Amino acid sequence: MPLFEKKKRIKIISMISIKAKPLLEYINNYISLTSTEEAYLLSKITYRKYLKGQFIVQQGDICKYECFVLSGCTKMFFVDEQGQEHIIMFSVEDWWTSDIGSFIEQTPADFNVQCIENTELIMFSYDSVEDLYIKIPKLERFFRQIIERAFVASQKRLVRNFSLSAVERYTYFKNQYPKIEQRIPQYMIASYLGITKEFLSKIKKQLVLRQKS
Repeated sequence: MPLFEKKKRIKIISMISIKAKPLLEYINNYISLTSTEEAYLLSKITYRKYLKGQFIVQQGDICKYECFVLSGCTKMFFVDEQGQEHIIMFSVEDWWTSDIGSFIEQTPADFNVQCIENTELIMFSYDSVEDLYIKIPKLERFFRQIIERAFVASQKRLVRNFSLSAVERYTYFKNQYPKIEQRIPQYMIASYLGITKEFLSKIKKQLVLRQKS
């Protein structure tokens, strides 16, 4: 390898190592990695910046990456036959985003993942994840735990959607994700809650009046 290319590669690896610090800290909450394992993990990741409005995954395409959010905010949604957008989840710093079903099965995605803000991601390709499972078996347990947590969260959200009123769903969202609400347009929150933006506006006015009374 020419000296210039070698220096360039070292610079890229060094930059990724710095950028990946939040990911390593996140992983260490679940499992402990040796310095050798961390180095191998870093060799298998991709760092990428996306601009606001860019798609990470599009409905119908195969999801090629599982993504860890370093900065920014994304939304996962699908568009029905009438062209209506239905938001399933938001992801911010230290969260994961992708169409996990498409990623695991390598089949066409049911969902879009789009950036609401300029976003920085650490990305794991399907082949990289499979290789990491072999070389660092404890990472298979880690990713399994992440998927299990995502599954439990989606199940609980289904229960809330069926059992809670729109006011209760919004109150839960506001209390559970106060920082996210400040970063997301109201019409997107309304879509996530399954209501219109006009109805969300009425709910917020009702809550303000309750606090004053």
